[in-house]
Amino acid sequence: MLTKMHKTHFEKSTAFHNIIVLSAWGFVLAIASFLFLWVGYLLDQLLGTSPKFMLGFFFLAVAGCFIELFDEVRRIMKNG
Repeated sequence: MLTKMHKTHFEKSTAFHNIIVLSAWGFVLAIASFLFLWVGYLLDQLLGTSPKFMLGFFFLAVAGCFIELFDEVRRIMKNG
C-alpha cells in the first residue's frame, strides 16, 4: 500500500515538473525575441538597413524557440 502512494506521488511530481518546464518556454520565447530584436535593431542602425535585420532576427528567434519547444514536448511524451 505504501509503495502505491509513493508511486502516485512520483507521477504527480513528474507531471508538475513537465508543466513547469513547458511553461518556462514562454519566458524563453519572450527573452529571445526581445534580444534578437535588439541585436537586429543595432545591426540595422549600423548598416543603414531599415527593418530587415530586426525582422529577420526576430523570426529566427521565434522559429528557433518553437523548434526547441516541440523537441522538448516530443521528449517528454516519449519518456512518458
